[in-house]
Formats: sequence, structure tokens, C-alpha cells
Amino acid sequence: MNRVTHFEIYTNDPQAVQPFYQEVFGWKFNKFEGGPIEYWLVTTGDDKEPGINGGMTRPREGQSPGTLNTVAVKSLDQTTRKIERAARRKNLRAEDGDP
Repeated sequence: MNRVTHFEIYTNDPQAVQPFYQEVFGWKFNKFEGGPIEYWLVTTGDDKEPGINGGMTRPREGQSPGTLNTVAVKSLDQTTRKIERAARRKNLRAEDGDP
């Protein structure tokens, strides 16, 4: 089964929203220094418990705020074909904001 392995939250004001995630979920934020962009590593829990960690940053130029999930797959080509077939069956188009 293919699983989400990482997430990124894109927000216009990362420092303003961090207290929400800290209070509600107990997440911890650690600013990554030395990179080309402002980036916070997000720890969502103890590594011994199920779950994943992620990151938080500002949207890049032309990008909207939102969440991006990274899914580990065995074959990118095979998974891309599956996505395209499923989207065609459901009449979904990427330019409409769907898969």
C-alpha cells in the first residue's frame, strides 16, 4: 500500500499559524536555518508512534496556500498511469484543480 510519507503546509504567515497547531495537536516547530527559503520542520509526535512529520513554509510565487502530501510509491511511471486512467474514468482534469 502506498502511504503518505511527508506533508508541507503552505501559509502566508507561518509564525502566525504555528500556535494553532501547537495548541490543538501538540506539534513542535523548528526553523531550518541556512536554506534558500524560510522553512520550519514540523514534528507531529514521537517517532515510536504511528504518523509522519512534515514542514511549513510560505507559498512560492504563483502558488496558493494549502497542503501538499508526499506519497511513497514503488514506480512513479506506473502510478502516473493509474492516476491518468482513474481521472479519465471520473472525467477529472488537472487544470480544473482535480488530480
